Amino acid sequence: MKRRVVITGLGAITPFGIGLERLWDGLINKKSGIIKMDWDPAKLPCRIAGIVSDFNPDAFIPRAEARRMDRFLQFAIVGAEMAYRDSGLDKAELDRDNTGVIIGSGIGGMSVFEKNTINFFQTSKVSPFFIPMIITNMASGMVAIRLKLRGPNFAVTSACATSNHSIGVASDMIRVGRADVMFAGGAESATFPMGIQGFAIMKAVSTRNDEPQKASRPFDRDRDGFVMGEGAGVVILEELEHAKKRQARIYAELIGFGMSDDAYDMVAPCEDGTAAALSMDRCIKDAGLRPEDVQYINAHGTSTPIGDVAECNAIKNVFKAHTKKLMVSSTKSMIGHLLGAAGGVELIATILGMQHGVVLPTINLDNQDPAIDLDCVPHQERKVDLKVAMSNSFGFGGHNSTIMIRKYED
Repeated sequence: MKRRVVITGLGAITPFGIGLERLWDGLINKKSGIIKMDWDPAKLPCRIAGIVSDFNPDAFIPRAEARRMDRFLQFAIVGAEMAYRDSGLDKAELDRDNTGVIIGSGIGGMSVFEKNTINFFQTSKVSPFFIPMIITNMASGMVAIRLKLRGPNFAVTSACATSNHSIGVASDMIRVGRADVMFAGGAESATFPMGIQGFAIMKAVSTRNDEPQKASRPFDRDRDGFVMGEGAGVVILEELEHAKKRQARIYAELIGFGMSDDAYDMVAPCEDGTAAALSMDRCIKDAGLRPEDVQYINAHGTSTPIGDVAECNAIKNVFKAHTKKLMVSSTKSMIGHLLGAAGGVELIATILGMQHGVVLPTINLDNQDPAIDLDCVPHQERKVDLKVAMSNSFGFGGHNSTIMIRKYED
């Protein structure tokens, strides 16, 4: 008998700014967080990104400590701190032996790596904090150190599927009794020249440089690649009885987790969507539901020509006739692709939509690709009593991950 897992705390840092209010305001008002970059990008084919322009870690992290951290690590710590405060656990008696952390990153310390590489070839020197600043597991490690959490602690790195894998595995830790509380999610900051160029040379990112706010256009006929973003999405997971005992506010219940691999290509998804369908199917079965029970999917929906079609094929493989009744949208149209942090932020966006009784739209969907015959909720949110929703995240290497949540009713 698996223990039930609920979500009691949310922490988000996105191109809209710091915190849940900024995220929700941007999403519900159909804004775009994509801007032209403020460093000299003259030589780069892609010169746009979703930047967290007003981030200042000083409110959460002592300045001397922050200087010894990569930006992704700062995001992870601040996101976890916000989720911790939001959950009310900071005011409760927390069993720190049974509270763990799984916060991953797809790339890790990109800015520190870039700066130290340049410095090494110029001076043969690197920072004494170089290694701990770049390794992805340090996000989980530092959150545990700061809050004295001695439960399960490690990092997941599976490219753009990182957050969903982190949250799904963390929920399994609670289900089987290895922990009562878990911090879970992802953090990423790779919007630097080397990171941008790495994706650009693969022709994976949009080059719509003159219209940054229209560049991320999932499912649209004129999409030309994803737009990189940065930030963090961290959630607090709790065993249901643990949360009820302390009278916690419960945002939603996490009822299903599925995963698979395309086993196909390093970066390209399998176009028929068979393996991505397997991830969704496993998630539905894990939740003990039928495909017909799912109302909405927050899609991976990156705005790449091949990826969006592959996800559409996967959805139709799973939901068959119910596909016509299913709403599918991509919040990446507004905030871009946060890579390893994407799934965490998108789960939070889905939860906020559930709380407010709406399904969030896909903006910039002016001319839907005929090959993507889904209800992609163009331009305008829908008022819906959302009870069951799914969130997809797929990553380079063929990694597929799917999470299912249900509106909590005692």
